[in-house]
Amino acid sequence: MKELKNLFIEQTDKTPLVDLNFMSGELIISGRSIPINAPRIFEPILEWVNDYTKNPKQTTNLRLNLEYFNTASSIWLAKIVKALAGINKADCILILHIYFPVEDFDDIDDIKDDLSPVIDVISSATISVGLKIYGTDRSEEHTSELQSRGLI
Repeated sequence: MKELKNLFIEQTDKTPLVDLNFMSGELIISGRSIPINAPRIFEPILEWVNDYTKNPKQTTNLRLNLEYFNTASSIWLAKIVKALAGINKADCILILHIYFPVEDFDDIDDIKDDLSPVIDVISSATISVGLKIYGTDRSEEHTSELQSRGLI
């Protein structure tokens, strides 16, 4: 079996930051995802995830902090979540951390509607899956507060 290395892809205007760390089990995809050629971006990520699932950490944290993503990206993200949900080790846990801009949603039903594809994918998981939802505030005032506290 080949040695798995971390995968880091710089963010661009149209593609997300990707930081997949096999040693810590922290998998981060953040930013905007509107690539012209989604397979070019996501095939290496899915290949890495498939390799990772062969020898995962006990706890895997997938952090999806995408301010915007297109339909093609959502299909690839579902494939990634499905691969991670298929980890075949009984003592492993997958925690999905999903970040939503609070100003984009009027009520909890809007969030439930947007999460239904993820729920469908993880409903057949072979491992324990936790779902954490975070409301983010992208206002300048909030951003300034976070910067002054050294959090971003």
